[in-house]
Amino acid sequence: MDVTVGRLLQQAVEARRQGRIAEAERMLGDALKHQPGEPQALNLLGLIALDRRDFAAAHSHFLAAVQVDPKEAALWMNVASAERGLVDVEGERSALIQAIAIDQRNLMAQVRMAQLQQKQGEAQAAADSWGKVLALTAGLTDIPPALASTLEEARQFVRDHNAHFAAFIEAGVAEGLNVADTVARRRFQACLDHEFGRRSIYQNHCSGLHYPFLPADEFFDRQHFSWMAELEAQSDAIRAEFLALIERDGANVRPYVQQDAGTPENQWTALDGSLDWSAAFLWEYGVRNETVCAACPQTVAALEALPRADIPGRAPSAFFSLLKPRSRIPAHTGVTNTRAIIHLPLIVPPGCLFRVGGETRAWQEGIAFAFDDTIDHEAWNDSDHLRVVLIFDVWNPHLSLEEQKLLKQFYATADASKTKDIQVSI
Repeated sequence: MDVTVGRLLQQAVEARRQGRIAEAERMLGDALKHQPGEPQALNLLGLIALDRRDFAAAHSHFLAAVQVDPKEAALWMNVASAERGLVDVEGERSALIQAIAIDQRNLMAQVRMAQLQQKQGEAQAAADSWGKVLALTAGLTDIPPALASTLEEARQFVRDHNAHFAAFIEAGVAEGLNVADTVARRRFQACLDHEFGRRSIYQNHCSGLHYPFLPADEFFDRQHFSWMAELEAQSDAIRAEFLALIERDGANVRPYVQQDAGTPENQWTALDGSLDWSAAFLWEYGVRNETVCAACPQTVAALEALPRADIPGRAPSAFFSLLKPRSRIPAHTGVTNTRAIIHLPLIVPPGCLFRVGGETRAWQEGIAFAFDDTIDHEAWNDSDHLRVVLIFDVWNPHLSLEEQKLLKQFYATADASKTKDIQVSI
């Protein structure tokens, strides 16, 4: 840029700032005589015309500027402003498209495009554009009040649009969904809820062995467990044995969480050594607790009739889980997805809930369910009474008998390696 032109531009900017508009225009005219088509001078003349609401003149100056410098997004934004003043919707849209094409992260261009689409009743396009705006501003701090207000309006628009769209879709599929079987209905509803932003889809997170390609389903369907109804029929007897056990020998109940000394503070610290969450084990990692089993013969018989995993040092485990009033088990994931965890609720006051992934259920006394504990889950007792559930593990129902045998051989071989000084990481 010519030195004289640069000096004239600086003086014109200052003159405009101080309200000396005629003087600014004169200086800009001089700058264009020295350097015809200088885009900054043309842009500033356009801004002065915008201030006067002379949108036609502003449009002429801005178009002249972008012809010289078509890669400057700010110039296209000014063209869009002039087009808006002229009430030329398609002209404004075209200018905003140019600005966004230069820089997809141009926040104000995305805001203006969303506003334009919303005003024109282009609901889906506006929702998409507002979504981009919200994504661009997600990490911003110290947002100016005007922008904060715009963003809140954007969130509400997107929420309303998604709700209307969801209602339209759900009405369209309602007839088919209502006659679908339980599995299809549950899975398709989860699909819709995820699509409409009402829930997340959770994956397995195993602290131990992860078996590939098994469905990451939060709650297993009952059809996989033909014996579940027979187990439920014995709920009263199992509950009675538990109550007798506690009354006679409460010493068999111990804190469920028992961390090694020196363990750094973590999500389990509050429950470490606490009877807020406690357990009376019948089996623990394949080891039978003779005292508890002797006190609960019907419970033992019911469990031994089931196709549980038998892996020395690992499975089965079975225990009465006690959660005291106003207590919570924090969100966590389990060891391996090769198993399913069964809950048989025995004592459940109102206010006791259990979440696995995106689905929360209330326990119902005598109604069992199975879930994948390698999917994020948590439990809470908001009542004033004790909650008790019989918990045990079985094979993941999606494993074949051959796979179960291979897994048992894997663990047996891994354990044998320890006696031969072979290092195996599991």
